[in-house]
Amino acid sequence: MEVVLEMTLPRNAESAPLVRHTLDASLRGLGVASEIRADIALALGEACANVIQHAANGQEYEVRARMDGTRCVVEVIDGGVAEEFDTMEPRLDTGWEVAQSAPLAEHGRGLQLMRAFTEELRFADRVNRDGAIVHFEKSLAS
Repeated sequence: MEVVLEMTLPRNAESAPLVRHTLDASLRGLGVASEIRADIALALGEACANVIQHAANGQEYEVRARMDGTRCVVEVIDGGVAEEFDTMEPRLDTGWEVAQSAPLAEHGRGLQLMRAFTEELRFADRVNRDGAIVHFEKSLAS
């Protein structure tokens, strides 16, 4: 079975819990272990918070998730300029790379958490539009 979620959300703090709960309910319905669901929820929360706090333009953002029983693929897409990745450095081969932040730094820890709790974490500029895409994947096997 494959489950696909696509949500367009207002760029406000109330939207992040809604998308986390919706994705978690889908994962729970697929029988995904609570530890894996928690990792995905943490990464999704950080990606949403980044868009809500830092995207320069746009009143909305999108979340797309695809679950096929073995893998969960999530994209958080904002419509602003790529300013929200102020702790990132451009790279020619992959678009963006997370710069290391100090352990007690005010910003940048969310990106490190996403990297620690997911697989295939990537950041990219949107093609032909302002904004950026946070893409991460997580295996659903324990």
